Amino acid sequence: MPGRHFFAARAKDPPRRRVLRFMRMTASDDQLVCGARGGDAAAFAALVERHYDRIYRIGYRVLGRRAEAEDLAQDICAALPRKLAAYRGDARFTTWLHSVVVNGARDRLRRQTTQARAADGWAEIQALRGAAAADLADDRAWLTAALRSLDPALRETVALVLGEDMNHAEAARALGISEGTVSWRLSEVRKRLRALAEEERI
Repeated sequence: MPGRHFFAARAKDPPRRRVLRFMRMTASDDQLVCGARGGDAAAFAALVERHYDRIYRIGYRVLGRRAEAEDLAQDICAALPRKLAAYRGDARFTTWLHSVVVNGARDRLRRQTTQARAADGWAEIQALRGAAAADLADDRAWLTAALRSLDPALRETVALVLGEDMNHAEAARALGISEGTVSWRLSEVRKRLRALAEEERI
């Protein structure tokens, strides 16, 4: 099943574009899921178009490379018709989707030998560096290098809580861990980045 680009091409047809726009504006996620499960191509296209940027964004924050995030997003979209069968509706669709994306990123990392990571725009963590940042570009470069030194579990937690503004309960459900573990991981991230910033100042 093709991903975003396929649906973007199909949406050039004016009537289809109007249908997709109407569905995106009026249908809930669960309604679109129900339609997609029933074989409604327009419902599935609307669901993908609504959440593609979210899928890509999480993938980028965990994988750290734009090309890999794009590949992951395409893979998630291609597998989504099959994966929707596992969505039970006991949590928000976005929470379930976050777990799908994170698990997909984990699988991709296990198949790779590189550990490159990147991050973009997390003010709470950037503040740990304080006056050591010469400018925004330098700050982001430092943050990218700092996050690269963390293990994947910590990066995943940062990506959801600080990158996606998820609360601890939502992140815990998406990652399959306890809220206490989420809190511990964020505390550990702050502690490690603070230590790196202090080392840099010496």
